[in-house]
Amino acid sequence: MTTDTPLQTSLKAFMERLHYQFQDANLLRMALTHPSMGKAEDNQRLEFLGDAVLQLIITEQLYLTHPRDAEGDMTHYRALLVCETALSQVAHTLHLGDYLILDHGEEMTGGREKPSVLCDAMEAVLAAVYLDGGYPEAQKIVRTFWPRPEQVVRPMQDSKSLLQEHLQKDGGDPPEYEIISVSGPAHDPRYVAVARRGNRELGRGQGRSKKDAEKAAALDALKKLGALPKSSE
Repeated sequence: MTTDTPLQTSLKAFMERLHYQFQDANLLRMALTHPSMGKAEDNQRLEFLGDAVLQLIITEQLYLTHPRDAEGDMTHYRALLVCETALSQVAHTLHLGDYLILDHGEEMTGGREKPSVLCDAMEAVLAAVYLDGGYPEAQKIVRTFWPRPEQVVRPMQDSKSLLQEHLQKDGGDPPEYEIISVSGPAHDPRYVAVARRGNRELGRGQGRSKKDAEKAAALDALKKLGALPKSSE
């Protein structure tokens, strides 16, 4: 009688949470392997595929379930459902962070809770299911675990436009943004942005891209100005 290794036990536990049994468990192992491990078989290629698979599934789902909606409305809903926030929500539901394969440095810097890490791994897991069981199985994962558009907690989505509208109600100048620092490894950089009006700092935030950092800075400014819509708080 053979005993499972800790990795095999972990993979089996995650399959139970996912409600999907892999024929090729190596695909799941790859999906859960962060680039910090320095292996050729990390989850970056699967992440690339998973992004496309998710886009197609969500697009098809919206087309079939929103027969009266215009293209613009469906595009908005899709953006909500494939954004980093939605993916992170699904990852938290599945406790995905507990099963990630990280190096010690990424572990010590909170890699299991980083939205960007969870987002990438969730896309990779979806791609792994697609490769292992086909499109219908990937569809089941999305239908089972993805939130509806109105359930996505995504206050950063329109934060820059909301801040500009708020500041220009009195005819004043729009906000300006500046990237003040960049840190982290090349595969997972962290940008810090500041939102300003004139010489006054309104807020600051960080993100995995310049755009995300600016959105976070705008969100911080909205909170400090007491201008955040109730539905986004």
